[in-house]
Amino acid sequence: MSDDGRASVPTIRSIEPDSTIRILLATDNHIGYLERDPIRGQDSINTFKEILQLAVKHDVDFILMAGDLFHENRPSRDCLYQVIALLREYTLNDKPVQLELLSDPNEGKAEGYDFPAINYEDPNLNVGIPVFSIHGNHDDPQGAGPEGALCALDILSVSGLLNYMGKYDLPVSNADAQQTGIAIRPVLLRKGNTFLGLYGVGNVKDQRMHFELRSNRVRMYMPRNKNDWFNILLLHQNRVRHGPQESVPEGMFDDSVDLVVWGHEHDCRIVPEPVAGKKYFITQPGSSVATSLADGESIEKHVALLEIQGKEFQLKPLPLRTVRPFVLEDIILSETSEEEGFDMNDQIAVSKFLKSRVNALIDRANRLWD
Repeated sequence: MSDDGRASVPTIRSIEPDSTIRILLATDNHIGYLERDPIRGQDSINTFKEILQLAVKHDVDFILMAGDLFHENRPSRDCLYQVIALLREYTLNDKPVQLELLSDPNEGKAEGYDFPAINYEDPNLNVGIPVFSIHGNHDDPQGAGPEGALCALDILSVSGLLNYMGKYDLPVSNADAQQTGIAIRPVLLRKGNTFLGLYGVGNVKDQRMHFELRSNRVRMYMPRNKNDWFNILLLHQNRVRHGPQESVPEGMFDDSVDLVVWGHEHDCRIVPEPVAGKKYFITQPGSSVATSLADGESIEKHVALLEIQGKEFQLKPLPLRTVRPFVLEDIILSETSEEEGFDMNDQIAVSKFLKSRVNALIDRANRLWD
């Protein structure tokens, strides 16, 4: 705690590069949002490209994403083409991966095939920057074919471009749901003296997640010496309460978790926040593209460089420069009419005033864009 009683920002006291895991955090890229718009159609993919460039610039060990890579459950061929091309361009190279995989490389692999689930363990692939991701509510698995429910991340996974984690089979009926909880099996990594556990759980209905947490039926499979590990939990759920059991309480996660990466919420609260009565912190990167007219979307967009050494970590927000500025202003006509000297019952005067304010906001956004 700091002298004024507030929780201090986590830091690493003494950096040891050979034992420091560097991660680029991002979430809610919503690639394909408004893709047919002649002006904004390429915004989401342009920012995704910037995120990958930041990963290269900051020489990260891997990229970690918390859902909604795509805006649509069935992304267009153009979206898939551009994402595959960008991942191939920026993540496949000769750079040695410094992370030792300690968990089973076949955990979560495609059934009936021999290649491992973790792409950099495949001797036939040259992976320089691994990408790990869970699914969100926009790109969740669907269908009941011979391969089970599938999503776009499954395609990227079997292509060797992305490591899809946090996928599990949903119960077929309500009766099955009452008998089964949610089992989270980790990806266990090591770099030098730092041991990292990645626990991903893709999006499920908030009511079910709320029930499973309250019933203590979310099982996290941890190593025996779990206190020696730095444990990250990725999830993609409502954080803001929308009604009874329509959000996930912040303080209901396992005490062995050190950091929660919260996807789905679009406002950027990327600086780690403490949770009352818990030892872990929450970071909420927010979306990399605005998809609604909400106050939270007007907050400057960031990704983050997360560094972990032993049980210590620090996080540096990285502003995104390709995001189109989004400015909001509240106007109360009853007050403004007196200040500006126009009759609020005069429709023409009101329209003229509002038009001038909108133009001023456009000019302000253009200055931010430049």
